[in-house]
Amino acid sequence: MKSPLTALLLLLPLALLIGYISTQFTSSILLWSFIAVAIFIAAFVNVDFGLYILIFSMLLSPEIIAGDTEGASLRRGVTLRFEDFLLVVIGVSWFARNAVLKELGLFRKTPLNRAILYYMIACILSTGFGIITGNVPAKTGFFFVLKYVEYFIVFFMLVNHLETEQQVRRLVFFLFLTCFITTIIGIAQIPAGGRVSAPFEGEVGEPNTFGGYLVFIGAIAGGLILKEKWSKKKQALILLVIFILPPLLFTQSRTSYLAAIPAIFTLAMFSNKRFIAISLVIFSIILSPFLLPTAAKERVAFTFKQTKEAGQIELGDIRLDTSTSARLISWKEAFEDWVKKPIFGYGITGRGFIDAQLPRVLAETGIVGLCTFVYLLFSIGIVAFDSLRQVQSRYFQGLTIGFIAGFVGLLFHSIGANTFIIVRIMEPFWFFAGIITVLPTIELSPTPERQEVSAANSIDPPTILPRR
Repeated sequence: MKSPLTALLLLLPLALLIGYISTQFTSSILLWSFIAVAIFIAAFVNVDFGLYILIFSMLLSPEIIAGDTEGASLRRGVTLRFEDFLLVVIGVSWFARNAVLKELGLFRKTPLNRAILYYMIACILSTGFGIITGNVPAKTGFFFVLKYVEYFIVFFMLVNHLETEQQVRRLVFFLFLTCFITTIIGIAQIPAGGRVSAPFEGEVGEPNTFGGYLVFIGAIAGGLILKEKWSKKKQALILLVIFILPPLLFTQSRTSYLAAIPAIFTLAMFSNKRFIAISLVIFSIILSPFLLPTAAKERVAFTFKQTKEAGQIELGDIRLDTSTSARLISWKEAFEDWVKKPIFGYGITGRGFIDAQLPRVLAETGIVGLCTFVYLLFSIGIVAFDSLRQVQSRYFQGLTIGFIAGFVGLLFHSIGANTFIIVRIMEPFWFFAGIITVLPTIELSPTPERQEVSAANSIDPPTILPRR
């Protein structure tokens, strides 16, 4: 009888506590709190499970308006999304697990640690100065810096947790599955006639964001297609790329079109038949006016053929549309304002809305932030190429080549968007960055599975890379 009595004595106070809490908060708050606790426990017990939830939440979670933050600079990404809360819950669970079980430590040593630290220090300092001088509302600055930290938490969760190729393959499969689901939803939007956008984006969609995401995931799939032998897996990857194309074209995102071209060229550069691949890409671009859907062609032509309106920039006989003109004007104004605060800038969100990455970084974080940001991007590229030099399996090389091509595409995408702070692009980006960083370590792991795969799939490193 002792055991049931003990259980009763433990459950009774818990029941009273739950009853009291239920009278103090609304049912919606209680529901979300219960979900948060359940996810926390699940992620604590099984990190893989938490990562799977995070993968599906990247593009398939609803937008939750938890109260808009202040500042005209926000305009896009002003509301906190469900994945923001989810990432915080999973991140805290991961911290707690590492603290309790004393596994690898909070931050495993990687070549990106220093660059990440420098960039975050620059963001915190510039935002702190912005709050002190009144340029940045404290709540706004806090939540946006926290959003940047979230991306790096994703990276460190991956590099700390991944140990086997099977883990990598499962995570990549679910990332591709999530993308496939979003393409189906995107294709379903095409008959409506509007611009295709990602699911669950509220009243105003973000086709530019969806286009950047599709370019990046498509590049990853393309890298695997280049290196994988002909099999059902390769056929599935080709099918995924085919499904990506329609929603990408119907996003009518000129920035995403711009990003796709260098990403495809990068993939062609890594092809075993490089000359043929590059020739096919060039030939496809030449034929694109005859092959692309009317909506995509009209969107590109609109850049130069919009009827004359106020606010347009004219370059000789060329007149740019109002959207492109507004971007260029905002870049000019950002540079003019940066001159007034050149060291640390105005703080995150302190300058006003700028729809381009580098001008925004310069205005918000000054020359210090820009230098640390460029150093971070450079470090990511170095890590990717170093991984490609070291890994031998076709699968790992395909992943790395795809990441490099996707990274190049996002660099071009950031010309016309705040690509490297958009949650729906950066979460998968840093997910893959974490995977690519640990691939050489995983391949060196002396497991029987790893040895069999390496023997069957090993190939020479791509000749595009310079010899050391």
